[in-house]
Amino acid sequence: MSAPNSSPTSLIINSAFAEPLQHWAENTDRTLRLEPKRRPAGYEIIDTRNNTRRQVTIPLVDDIRQRVALWRAEGWPGVTAITRELLIHWWDKDKVSDRQYPFYFCQLEAIETLIWNLEAQPEYRQGIHIQGDGGTFERLCNKMATGSGKTTVMAMIITWQVLNALTYPKSPRKYSSAVFLVAPGLTVKSRLQVLMPGNLDNYYDSFELCPSEALRQKLNRADVLIENWHTLMPLKGQDRSVVKKGKESDEVFTKRVLGKLASHKDLVIINDEAHHAYRTPADIKISKAEAAELGIDLDEATRWVEGLDRIHKTRRIARCFDLSATPFAPTGRTNTEVGLFTWVVSDFGLNDAIEAGLVKTPRVVVRDDALPNAQTLRPKLYHLYREPEVADDLNRKAQDHEALPTLVQQAYTLLGADWRVTAADWAALGHISPPVMLTVCNRTETAARVEHYFAKGYAEWPELHNAVRTFRVDSKVLEKAELGETATADKDYELHLRAIAEAAHPRIAQGSPARHEKRRAAAGTG
Repeated sequence: MSAPNSSPTSLIINSAFAEPLQHWAENTDRTLRLEPKRRPAGYEIIDTRNNTRRQVTIPLVDDIRQRVALWRAEGWPGVTAITRELLIHWWDKDKVSDRQYPFYFCQLEAIETLIWNLEAQPEYRQGIHIQGDGGTFERLCNKMATGSGKTTVMAMIITWQVLNALTYPKSPRKYSSAVFLVAPGLTVKSRLQVLMPGNLDNYYDSFELCPSEALRQKLNRADVLIENWHTLMPLKGQDRSVVKKGKESDEVFTKRVLGKLASHKDLVIINDEAHHAYRTPADIKISKAEAAELGIDLDEATRWVEGLDRIHKTRRIARCFDLSATPFAPTGRTNTEVGLFTWVVSDFGLNDAIEAGLVKTPRVVVRDDALPNAQTLRPKLYHLYREPEVADDLNRKAQDHEALPTLVQQAYTLLGADWRVTAADWAALGHISPPVMLTVCNRTETAARVEHYFAKGYAEWPELHNAVRTFRVDSKVLEKAELGETATADKDYELHLRAIAEAAHPRIAQGSPARHEKRRAAAGTG
């Protein structure tokens, strides 16, 4: 039986370190009720045009969850001695309080599901069919919300694969000590350096992934390469060169991309933010206009996977592991349809992460001092962008000095009031950094207008009149930064960004234990 309608004071109802036991479900009148069971695997499809949403379940993942749970309860039959040692070490409940950074349940379930698919005895996988992406190598995807610890799962994958490969070099399961990790940009690539076993700051030591010092030393023999996915792009021809070198062959491509890994065969591939890595099915037709609306360059959209296909031809990919919070490929259909990756094997989505206290609870400003819509009785701020005076104004080319729509300014006044209260509360608690007010804009012109509104002192609250604390990220400049190019189009703005960075005076160095503060706090209250 479901609990009666509730007005929750907190959405956090589960422990991050145990399987979810309950979830919030929505009634037809948008109130919440507490369901005393785990949320089924799935996702929401939101139709912004008709203001509707619907839940879509993933029955395959629910079936796999049951199989994995049974397999776990019976002691993981079929696994190697190395894998068993790792699983016992990772699941050891007696070590939870001793670990500096305990594992979240979703992390353990994700790696366990991948192991189950490869090592469980056949009867535990009977009747389960995981449809691939149409390519010639296997792909498995862990759907994990941002903030639920995907990087730790990648470290677990590397530990499991490498230690088995070095211990059982002739195993028919084809483990690999050569791991090619593909990142979606230079920022993520830099963050993933913690997956290099030889680095001083690494997750293998921080999370105590190896049950013994001997296995930890063996892990140092791994060959791990982390690259931006743009290295998988074919080299552009030297049109103006006197010497015509011709198209890059698959072998030359492989040696260029893999470098030190080019001497290996049967590689393990890990795709971070794998929703960028897809091949378009033959029955999906997407026009250039539709692609542009989705922010997709059709000429580059499938290059990631095409590059992996070329590596598979020359070196073989033993298996490919994908991690993504949103494993969907664009379909070219209406916004009521999505192309969920058919190789998703585990699911811990945003709602699960909110209910486990792993991510911040979102808030939406819905109050205002104007009369509500006469038909819906909703405040205008509930769907600010749909108001005609807002949509018409923000969907045009405009100069940065042009005033924002009045309704947008009112929304910022209310949001700014909340910001001031939160900033005062944080300061009283001794927090070094103030809270952040984040705006995602529909156009670069709108972003410039928002920046002008705050930086030039037009916002209601004086605390928000600070140019060196107002940071605009232009999508074109950001794209160039991710590609490693120098942003030369706007030198003045480059100097402005430098001034912001210098004014910030960051006191916590990148890679410090502070990034794990939330995990320790959650472990203490879990």
